[in-house]
Amino acid sequence: MLLQALDCAFDKQSWHGPNLMSALRGVSPADACRAVAGRKTVWQQLLHAAYWKHRVLYKLSGDDATPFPRRAVNWPPPPEPTARQWREDLEMLRDLHRRLRACVAALPPGRLDRKTTWLLHGAAAHDVYHAGQVKLLRRLLAGNRGD
Repeated sequence: MLLQALDCAFDKQSWHGPNLMSALRGVSPADACRAVAGRKTVWQQLLHAAYWKHRVLYKLSGDDATPFPRRAVNWPPPPEPTARQWREDLEMLRDLHRRLRACVAALPPGRLDRKTTWLLHGAAAHDVYHAGQVKLLRRLLAGNRGD
């Protein structure tokens, strides 16, 4: 059930509506970097979600040898808005999800205590929350263009 919760929040169909990857689908690199009314950008939302997947993975695995691919901060600044960098950051997010998923799948039953399940439900909720933030930003960006 924990894997299902993580997957539905990230890239599988769910009852709650958009998951994180569906919210990011179709966003251009230029729009991903556009700020709206002082809010974090779509790209920052992606990097923030990736950073916290990395942190949860570290908490579960204890692997501190694999650094976060960006300057390790909660809200990394977005890079130059190139199509290549956008694809690479989307792939980084997917890879972190795959690694987190593999780590969870390999956890022995004794590790699935209250603290660990709370952490993983929180990780899923974090993806859903930021999916909503991205959808809101996309609507605000469309409104600023007059679409």
